[in-house]
Amino acid sequence: MIQLRPFDKLGRFQNDWLDANYHFSFSGYHDPYRMGEGALRVWNDDTIQPNTGFPPHGHQSMEIITYVRTGAITHKDSMGNSSRTEAGDVQVMSAGSGVQHSEWNAETEATTLFQIWILPRTAGGKPGWGAMKFPKGDRSGKWAVFASGDGEGDSLPINQDARVMGANLKAGEELTYEVTAGRHGYLVLAAGSVELNGERLNARDGAAMTGAESLVLKGIEDAEIVFVDTV
Repeated sequence: MIQLRPFDKLGRFQNDWLDANYHFSFSGYHDPYRMGEGALRVWNDDTIQPNTGFPPHGHQSMEIITYVRTGAITHKDSMGNSSRTEAGDVQVMSAGSGVQHSEWNAETEATTLFQIWILPRTAGGKPGWGAMKFPKGDRSGKWAVFASGDGEGDSLPINQDARVMGANLKAGEELTYEVTAGRHGYLVLAAGSVELNGERLNARDGAAMTGAESLVLKGIEDAEIVFVDTV
C-alpha cells in the first residue's frame, strides 16, 4: 500500500530564520497517524536563512542523516568534528550516548535540506559523525546508497537495518525498487516530478509504503529522489 503525503499537507513551523515542514509528528506538530514509518521517525524539510541556524544542542540514541538540497550547512560538534556539507551531499551523526552539535548556514543564500532521523538498533553507544560527497552524475538513472547499517557500497554507517538512498531521474527515464515484506519505505522528491506506480509526485511531496511493494518511478520532469528503506 502506498500513501501519498503532498507537500501542502505537511506540518508547518516558521519563524524569522527557519521554515520547517514536517512529514511526521515533530515539535509542536502532532498527528497520531504520522508518527513515523518503522524505524524512520523524522523527515523534516527545512529552509534556513543566511547566517542563521540551530545553536548548540544535544541528542542521544538517534541516527541523524542530513541531505542538503541547495546551499550548504556547517556542522560542529562536541566530538571535535567541523565540516561544510554542500548541495547533493550527505552527513550522518550517530548520537549514541549523547552529543552536542550545531548546524549553521554560513552562506549568503538560503540553505534547503532534508533532516532524517532513524531510531537505532540499540540505545546509547559511542557517538560518531561522518560526511560524504555524492555527485549527482554518479546516481543518474540508478540508486546510490548514502547511508546503511551494513556499509553497503562504502556508504556512511548508521546503527540500524536501514538504507538511505538517492537517485536522479531524467524525464522519460524509469527506475524500480522492491520493498520487501516486513519493511517500510519512505520517498521524497527533492526536485522535479515523477509518476510513482501511476500517481504523480511533485517536488517535496512524500510517499509512504509498508510491506511488500514493487515501486516503478517514471520521470515526468528531471527529478532528484531521496528514499529510506528500513525495518
